[in-house]
Amino acid sequence: MQKNGIVIVGLGPAGANYLTREAWDYLSTCEEIYLRSAFHPACSELPESLKQHSFDYLYDEYKTLDEVLKAIVNELLELAKRPQGVTYGVPGSPFIGEETVSEVIKALAGSDVPVRVIDGLSYLEPVCSALGIDVLPQTAMMDALYVGAQWVSPFPPSMPAIISQLENQFEASELKLTLMHNYPDEFEVKLLHNLGTADEIIETLPLYAIDQSVHLGMMSTLYLPAREDERAFENLQEVIAKLRAPDGCPWDREQTHLSLRQHLLEEAYEALEALDEEDPEHLCEELGDLMLQIVLHAQIATEEGDFNMTDVLSGINNKLKRRHPHVFAGLDVDSVNTVLHNWEKIKASEREDHQEKPQGLLDSVPKTAPALSQSEQIQRKAARVGFDWQTIEPVIDKIHEELAELKAAETPEEREKEGGDVLFAMVNLLRWVEVDPETALRETNKRFQKRFSYIEDYARKQGKALTDLSFEQMDALWDEAKLHYH
Repeated sequence: MQKNGIVIVGLGPAGANYLTREAWDYLSTCEEIYLRSAFHPACSELPESLKQHSFDYLYDEYKTLDEVLKAIVNELLELAKRPQGVTYGVPGSPFIGEETVSEVIKALAGSDVPVRVIDGLSYLEPVCSALGIDVLPQTAMMDALYVGAQWVSPFPPSMPAIISQLENQFEASELKLTLMHNYPDEFEVKLLHNLGTADEIIETLPLYAIDQSVHLGMMSTLYLPAREDERAFENLQEVIAKLRAPDGCPWDREQTHLSLRQHLLEEAYEALEALDEEDPEHLCEELGDLMLQIVLHAQIATEEGDFNMTDVLSGINNKLKRRHPHVFAGLDVDSVNTVLHNWEKIKASEREDHQEKPQGLLDSVPKTAPALSQSEQIQRKAARVGFDWQTIEPVIDKIHEELAELKAAETPEEREKEGGDVLFAMVNLLRWVEVDPETALRETNKRFQKRFSYIEDYARKQGKALTDLSFEQMDALWDEAKLHYH
């Protein structure tokens, strides 16, 4: 029986009655064991002849869990060099939720130090037994520290989840804050404590209250039932794929990238309209319609073998991280202008890496964008590299200059050119005062429509056509309308 090198033993999820026969037989012949933690329930029931050491003291010596785990691995690697080797006991199964085991095996790969693993039951078996569930066909299994460190939940809410190693109120608080992005505060969950022991407790409580449980400890696990269907991105992908399938919708099956161009544009404008209305419910609906177009394009590309949704997501995730080194790579920045300047430099570097044809700074402005939006983007990009006035006064002076040139224009061609210059100068002023020209003009259009409707309503009530009203009458009604529609 191997004793040199390292023997890793899974101690099971609770008392010694959960040990496998192989584990008990091996431990009965050992003289000593090094434990990840002596607080495991099986430790008090191991063979009396077995001398126990634990790494619990390292939790007091280091500030973070990562530092503790690295220290355990380093000590095990040193102990494994002894003639008698080392036996290392871990909770549950060595390959589920035990980072020290995977790191030790990785470190010893290719060496002449033998490694033997005696498996054990994991924490999952008692959880499934207590809940009466089967983790198949789909269940997310996560670590509480990992999930709690995320801004949003890393698994879809349409999938049930088992979240382990939820040891204290602080970790539970961090975890619930992450989960509440995808679940209602009152969502009913289960906390399971000390499963497989005489102190087993199962709590049913709302998600917001999990950090109020007085039973949280080293053997606590959270169970999240699945929310109703249709709340995950994957659900939408499945629906779109079904619509495009041979037995799907005839209209959807006929669509191509080109045939959908107008729909993509229309949905984008409808989302902008919902933003202008400041109506969250309407915006939620329109963002869904816009996402439908994106997923539909990705599905068509998948069918044609060009790319799939994972390529889209990978591309944008990597691009965002690459272009935000001040967030993801520790780069120091002192202002928004520095961020924008770095952004342009990174984009230029990306083009060089891809061996693309040299591109001008303004070439990336979409040619099909609305003219006002185009002007704003052109000016903003030029300003990022320093091509901008230092104060607002010359910006205003430029408007007066362009108006004078428009007034002096004599031919239709000159008036068109000078009129465009006036608009371009006005867009620049709006950029300076941080007003989006496209949004500002849309709002003005809406106000004009409402005020003009006031005049139409008056004429209708008087039994007249608009052409029956004089300009002076309409102008007076316009002033009245301004009182109602600011």
